[in-house]
Amino acid sequence: MSHLSDDELRTLDAHWRAANYLSAGQIYLLANPLLTEPLRPEHIKPRLLGHWGTSPGLTLVYTHLNRVIKARGLDALCVWGPGHGGPAVLAGSWLEGSYGETYPDVSRDAAGMERLFRQFSFPGGVPSHVAPETPGSIHEGGELGYSLAHAYGAAFDNPGLLVACVIGDGEAETGPLAGSWHANKFLDPAHDGAVLPILHLNGYKIANPTVLSRLPESELDDLLRGYGHQPIHVTGDDPAAVHQALAAAMDDALDRIAIMQETAREGGVTERVHWPVIVLRTPKGWTGPAEVDGEPVEGTWRAHQVPLAGVRENPEHLRQLEAWLRSYRPDELFGSDGRPTADVLACVPEGTRRLGANPHANGGLLTRELPLPDLDEFAVPVDKPGTTLHEPTRVLGDLLARVMHDTRLRRDFRIVGPDETASNRLQAVFGASGKAWQAALLPVDEHLERHGRVLEILSEHLCQGWLEGYLLTGRHGLFSCYEAFVHIVDSMVNQHIKWLKTSRELPWRAPIASLNYLLTSHVWRQDHNGFSHQDPGFVDHVLNKSPEVVRVYLPPDANTLLSVADHALRSRDHVNVIVAGKQPCFDWLSLDQARAHCARGAGIWDWAGTESGGAPDVVLACAGDVPTQEVLAAAQLLRRHLPSLAVRVVNVVDMTRLLPREEHPHGMSDFEYDGLFTADRPVIFAYHGYPWLIHRLAYRRTGHAQLHVRGYKESGTTTTPFDMVVRNDLDRFRLVMDVIDRVPGLAVRAAAVRQQMADARTRHHAWIREHGTDLPEIADWTWTA
Repeated sequence: MSHLSDDELRTLDAHWRAANYLSAGQIYLLANPLLTEPLRPEHIKPRLLGHWGTSPGLTLVYTHLNRVIKARGLDALCVWGPGHGGPAVLAGSWLEGSYGETYPDVSRDAAGMERLFRQFSFPGGVPSHVAPETPGSIHEGGELGYSLAHAYGAAFDNPGLLVACVIGDGEAETGPLAGSWHANKFLDPAHDGAVLPILHLNGYKIANPTVLSRLPESELDDLLRGYGHQPIHVTGDDPAAVHQALAAAMDDALDRIAIMQETAREGGVTERVHWPVIVLRTPKGWTGPAEVDGEPVEGTWRAHQVPLAGVRENPEHLRQLEAWLRSYRPDELFGSDGRPTADVLACVPEGTRRLGANPHANGGLLTRELPLPDLDEFAVPVDKPGTTLHEPTRVLGDLLARVMHDTRLRRDFRIVGPDETASNRLQAVFGASGKAWQAALLPVDEHLERHGRVLEILSEHLCQGWLEGYLLTGRHGLFSCYEAFVHIVDSMVNQHIKWLKTSRELPWRAPIASLNYLLTSHVWRQDHNGFSHQDPGFVDHVLNKSPEVVRVYLPPDANTLLSVADHALRSRDHVNVIVAGKQPCFDWLSLDQARAHCARGAGIWDWAGTESGGAPDVVLACAGDVPTQEVLAAAQLLRRHLPSLAVRVVNVVDMTRLLPREEHPHGMSDFEYDGLFTADRPVIFAYHGYPWLIHRLAYRRTGHAQLHVRGYKESGTTTTPFDMVVRNDLDRFRLVMDVIDRVPGLAVRAAAVRQQMADARTRHHAWIREHGTDLPEIADWTWTA
């Protein structure tokens, strides 16, 4: 049990008081940062924005992490879950000097302190959250729930790293955070780093008490032990006693962690370990105003944001603010030049040991090129389009297995997914690495390994959080998920895209590997599951986001999937969404053709159309594997029944190509778009997802009035593959009818053909209800020119 000496206690308290002073100053002060003159209204910001309540607890953790990092020579970073405590983390970074190194104009002196205060939650400044602008941060605190998952993602395959994670008691009520307590069953003490959760219970959210803070200590202990943790409690409101208790708790936790890692790494012990967790109970808004206008503030929900709101207009509030700020005795903490004193800096580590300067928190500095093999080794042969079939994701699985094998020593590539790696036909990767698992093993289990690098847990939130933390600390990965259920992480991907957009604007943040989604088991092939598993709308969601970050790909066959995946895995600072089928799919393009087609993003398949040098009468466009097959089947029917009709077939792989060039880096100019789709001919577009997305992407184009889109329209069930497209009017017969309806002159001339198509749909309807399978002409269809 540690016991701080008088000198240690004095210097730790000096650092903590300095950080609290800086935190409060950021919320309130526009000028007079060192209080060298009496506080006046003009020294106060006109709009008081920020959060005080959680800040004193975060500054306390920052101070004590500094102590153990310096004393033990630790390589550590911290994930700050209560992101509204931005002032605290900025204060810690400024005190250690990493902030001034990142932003030289915010120097560690009086002028820099004034800039630090002024910029906080101020136009042209920095947000109130622990944002990308904050040195040492890998976690945007705007939305709560993801801190612990991010922390584990950072610790995977980082054996020398300690990841502290402060969890606010409001955040602890969220579903993602509740699920994240199970992440310790996947952390390998031999090959991974350690995560030290610090559950900070200050009692309140914005206006209500928090659940965990009101539990009796014994009940909370039972909960945490049930999750597989060993709780260590620190409780109090006396600074000296809390400093002593927290120092002892951190030393105890780190000693336990060191023993667990040593026994796993040196002694070969494989039994599951129970990691420590620190439960820190301190008052909300600690050291701030005890009472304002006759109402209690410190230790209540009233301390959550700005305890004294009317400072510029209310002389009593101004007096209270000045008394509060002077209670930290800033003249003892900072010299006349504003530089922190030796006591304040005594606990601060040096160089990259500082929390704000650790390279793991700027992961692009550590990212290495992924060793990707030559695609020729994995490509499927295509001598003639539309005659052979492969499962695209199974083909991709062979490529991913090679990548997993080639990174076995460097351990910087992982695949995550919610219990679906084999279901999504990626099981070849298990030949290179099993699934991470630290809980009990049974003889019937397959592919579970203590040291595995495939992460499966039935929580899309954890998969997303793990992979984000992994990427943000300099590694690579892929998230494989059923298409319908990736929506569970809609909000998480929002936050990651916002992080990437901001970080791309910060020259000091190095590019990280892209977040890559493989969405399969998609809307058109849910033979086992039906309507509940049918939702292609994640693409719509992502395409609403920052165009410089997002990319969406719909490869129509195995070789195009290989080409797209190769590109995505090499890319940086993007969110790549790849939608591909796992069921047998026709092979349309050779690898060379696939590479060229994917590089274009959208192109004419001249072998499928019937135009011969002149302008087409109609364009059949498609995006997605099933729509591509239906368009080619429709083109074949038109060739047979209307041979004089000039048909152009266009396939789109990169959905962002449909946007105007000025709206997306991959977008087409109007000249390119009109050349591909024409400016005045009917375009029948068969799309994988909701049809209105295509209209939204192309609404400004010249020929938009001629654009007719077929796609998924929420008509689904457990049925045959072809019946799904019929139900949604995406089938080949309906597409031919659309052509006849929209090409001038065909309504009369091709009325008999249209009737044949309608009759085929009726025949299909009767057949599947009698036989339970698709019509033989559908099931046995292949492409013939």
